[in-house]
Amino acid sequence: MDFRNAWHRATDEDVCCIACGETVARSDAREYDKYGDRWNRDGKSFEYLCKPCYREYCHFDRTGLEDRLESAGAGTVSRDAFLRRLRDLAEDTEQTHADGR
Repeated sequence: MDFRNAWHRATDEDVCCIACGETVARSDAREYDKYGDRWNRDGKSFEYLCKPCYREYCHFDRTGLEDRLESAGAGTVSRDAFLRRLRDLAEDTEQTHADGR
């Protein structure tokens, strides 16, 4: 049995890159799992990054990232408000670490 094919879908549907918004064939994209556990596939749906965005994607630990994005208003406020809130949250986190808390 070819196990490589067991992981691939029979169709090559188009997907949208969450970073740049380009529509690409699924075979030209990489799966992104916001919880960082792309191997646990039961009951999941994935988002995708095109290969160029994936190469530039930061592979550091994302612990707490989704909470910070939600706290900053991702998808619910204007881009400027979101970026301002995200910056403020990052500065608060840096200050907390600098204070040794």
